[in-house]
Amino acid sequence: MEDGTSKALGYCTGTEDDQARQWDVRADCDVRQILDRVADKWSLLVIALLDRRKMRFTQLRRAVDGVSQRMLTVTLRHLERDGLVRRTVYPVVPPRVEYELTPLGISLHEVITSLVIWTEEHQQEISAARSDYDEKAASEEHELQPAVG
Repeated sequence: MEDGTSKALGYCTGTEDDQARQWDVRADCDVRQILDRVADKWSLLVIALLDRRKMRFTQLRRAVDGVSQRMLTVTLRHLERDGLVRRTVYPVVPPRVEYELTPLGISLHEVITSLVIWTEEHQQEISAARSDYDEKAASEEHELQPAVG
């Protein structure tokens, strides 16, 4: 096998040194696919809302501002397929369905919590950097425009 060639589809290469990992950016990489799924905005919000509690679909829909019914359904199905969310259907009329995090989902929530804390701690720095960038981009754009006279 040629050096640098992956062993199988979905196999993500890395260095032997845990200090420096090489991320495989191929679309068929399992790690990339999982990150794409759990890091999208709807999944993050659903996982955050389900922290240590069960919720019904309508409760989730009301709590997640801007999500469509279809997108929430797709998100919940993907999270269930990945083993992060458990869906329980109760045999009553009308049917009652509840969603909750699995132990795997709870462990992911802990990681997300760290990311949220980091964001809260650095939001002012990020806001200042955005303002600086926007001012610089606006002044560069202004300099490139031909003088009208």
